[in-house]
Amino acid sequence: MEIVAILLLCAGTFFYLTGTVGLLRFPDFYSRMHATGKSDTLGTLLSLLGLAFYAGFSFTGVKILFIAVFIFLTSPTATHALLRAAFDSKVPPWTKDGRSLRDKEVRRK
Repeated sequence: MEIVAILLLCAGTFFYLTGTVGLLRFPDFYSRMHATGKSDTLGTLLSLLGLAFYAGFSFTGVKILFIAVFIFLTSPTATHALLRAAFDSKVPPWTKDGRSLRDKEVRRK
């Protein structure tokens, strides 16, 4: 059981690391939120499952599983709400040539 717990904790740490790299490397708010939202949810889920396996079949393990389910349901919802608020506030997305869509509209006029 401890080997499975260690593997799950290492996998969770890997996804945290990839989410951090995505946060630092991606160019705009939308792609950064996508990277961190996906990888943090999976990293948290794997880490909590690893801790539940390490705790064994006890009351503590059951509480950790409930926390994992709660985070699995709320983290994507929170990420979606943040992205929707940014979109409604007209935060410009990054484009391939490096200019925002707003700059292109101003340039056309």
